[in-house]
Amino acid sequence: MNGRPRSSVPLVVPHPILTEGLFSDAPQGPPDAFEALSAVVEPLRRRLLWHPVYSRVRTQDDLRVFMESHVFAVWDFMSLVKRLQADLCASTIPWTPPADPVSARFINELVLGEESDLGPDGAPTSHLDAYLRAMAEVGASRRPIERVVDALREGCGVDDALSRSNGPVGAVDFSRETLSLAGSGSTVEVAATFLFGREDVIPEMFQRLLVHASADWGVPGQTRWFRWYLERHIEVDGDAHGPMAAQLLGHLCGKDPVQWAAAQLAAEAAIQGRLRLWDDIARRM
Repeated sequence: MNGRPRSSVPLVVPHPILTEGLFSDAPQGPPDAFEALSAVVEPLRRRLLWHPVYSRVRTQDDLRVFMESHVFAVWDFMSLVKRLQADLCASTIPWTPPADPVSARFINELVLGEESDLGPDGAPTSHLDAYLRAMAEVGASRRPIERVVDALREGCGVDDALSRSNGPVGAVDFSRETLSLAGSGSTVEVAATFLFGREDVIPEMFQRLLVHASADWGVPGQTRWFRWYLERHIEVDGDAHGPMAAQLLGHLCGKDPVQWAAAQLAAEAAIQGRLRLWDDIARRM
């Protein structure tokens, strides 16, 4: 989409190697493999981008319902990123250099932005913490997702922590599926979910929310952090992270049709999961 809002916070600018021929020296898959995969998931992608939930977020109450579920997706996103970091970056002790430094740089830059971006106040913040501040601005309940984080810090397992949250059923189910994939899926499956379920669609999904944000969802002047969160992801995911995630997936699949088939199934499942989450939110408005 054109006319994307621009954040006043500087981008974490990728090194030119990441934007000018990422993985150009590595073996690539068939030239039409990615296009074929994209064509298969396009009907699902279109359903997601034209879901009625965007136009239904009009009032403060609507926004609260949306955020109290969506925050679970904000939280579980980082488990996909951390899984890719564990697979593609060097994190063992004693340390050894990463086998694929280009992939490592992309993932590490992504982690830098997601875990310690500069918020609208100029101070470092994780995107989850920024979203929690946005929820506080509009009076959305943070207790369910805070229960999850607190339980995990106390050593609880993921399923137990999610069950204790008393969060919206659709949101809990969505995160449970995400964490299952992050824990047991292949690197290709995680990368495909990361791309098609997140980086590829987030800019357009968030732009649609802003299009319908008449009078700041009925709370003018109280959505500074939420607007920043949306605009930041429209900017970064659309301009840098999305295209790089696409090249990463192509690099990982290479010329292996089995890997491309696995990527397709994971991509379809990721979009279907998001559709179920949006359906659940829309039903509760």
